[in-house]
Amino acid sequence: MDLSPIWISLRTAITATLITFFVGITAAWFMAGYKGFFKGLIDGVLNLPLVLPPTVVGFFLLLLFGRNGPIGKVLMALGTSVIFSWPATVIAAFVVAFPLMYKTARGAFEQIDGNVISAARTLGVSEWSIFWRITVPLAWPGIAAGTVLAFARALGEFGATLMIAGNIPGKTQTIPVAIFFAAEGGEMDKAFLWVLLIVGISLTAIMIMNYWSEVQRKFVTGGGRKKYGTFSGYKKEASGIQTGSEI
Repeated sequence: MDLSPIWISLRTAITATLITFFVGITAAWFMAGYKGFFKGLIDGVLNLPLVLPPTVVGFFLLLLFGRNGPIGKVLMALGTSVIFSWPATVIAAFVVAFPLMYKTARGAFEQIDGNVISAARTLGVSEWSIFWRITVPLAWPGIAAGTVLAFARALGEFGATLMIAGNIPGKTQTIPVAIFFAAEGGEMDKAFLWVLLIVGISLTAIMIMNYWSEVQRKFVTGGGRKKYGTFSGYKKEASGIQTGSEI
């Protein structure tokens, strides 16, 4: 039995999750503070892959990265292409997983009391330090949950992957694609083994998500309130960051 779909799926899901992590929290942080006229439109576009059928997402990716697409033409001019290659599986996984990371991280950012940010800015803390040393730690339980959800979604992606990356054994054949073609070819035992494997991985991801949810609950009701429950707590934390940055 060819085990390459396992490594292709894990490598694709991990790579897509890493990209989604940084792009997702950056977009979520920006949108959490953005008050412009087009906020609803931008938010709708960023969440669109969450509600569209995967085949529609795959079709749009083909239009973008295909030989006649805007990005595809640039890649062809550079002598390369991502269609029916491993990077295509990463692109498909990233696009469908991004909204989960974005929505979860944005919700976590919006729950942070604005006083902590105001206190840090009043004391002269840079925006970079505010983001990484205050905002991200306070929103971390939500960010961690979003990362797990994004990984699970990237691991289970099928429709968009099949359209843009195809089914090339040892190259682009992920577990969901292997399940589909095994079942279609009448190899039900083989398909069942793949199903058991991906269910086990997905169940593990859900258990991790539940664990982080419990951590978040304890943080909100316990340690987080003790540390950041008053404005003086915000000020003390921001003062510490300012002192550290001056050193």
